[in-house]
Amino acid sequence: MADTTGDEDRGAVGGGEGGRSRGAGRDTGRTGGVAGGGIQWLADWPDWFAGLTLARGIGPAELAARLGALPGPGPGPLDAGQAWRLYDTVDGDAVARVGTWAGWAFAVEHGLPAGGERLAEVSRAGVEAVHLDPQPDRPPRQFAYARDGELVCCFGLGEECWRGGHRPDFLVPELVAAKVLAPDGGCAASDDEPGRDRDRRTLAVLEHRFGLSLPRHLIESAALPAYVTCTR
Repeated sequence: MADTTGDEDRGAVGGGEGGRSRGAGRDTGRTGGVAGGGIQWLADWPDWFAGLTLARGIGPAELAARLGALPGPGPGPLDAGQAWRLYDTVDGDAVARVGTWAGWAFAVEHGLPAGGERLAEVSRAGVEAVHLDPQPDRPPRQFAYARDGELVCCFGLGEECWRGGHRPDFLVPELVAAKVLAPDGGCAASDDEPGRDRDRRTLAVLEHRFGLSLPRHLIESAALPAYVTCTR
């Protein structure tokens, strides 16, 4: 893995649906107190088409394996454009580009994201795992959190009042404090609030609660170790 910074707090880089558009920037400032840009910027990014799966407690190669990486050597370091082109020709469900940042291993999943179906498996043996799916063809964007082999909670951004998982109310105190939810657990946002503003507030909750950060250049333009994954 190539170490892109000397700052241990920020970390080192390295080892959809089939009809998703191919989105391909650099953002390394601080957002919300999280080094490296946080994740709130995703709310304003029109080219967010790849699923994002993050895991704390394993490295990027193990994350790829738990996402269903096919055996054998990977296709080599790829940027986003190269990964989308490979996805168009490869016999698999997605191309996952992996690395580490801010204490989390991450996978950028170009194609059908395995993180949505395999999150509990990704989190086995004491690992924490977060999945963010932009769902460009079937909004809303989706969030899920798993820990130690169990799906803890999940919801759609903008639909936080409808929650799933073994502990669906796990994030309710933080969502109420951010005025995403009302004290009774219902939606607090007004009907005329722009969707991106609403999504940004929820992403801010996730960013602070889990210490999440993924600079935009990692997702878009960094050449990262890549694996072909199969969800079935």
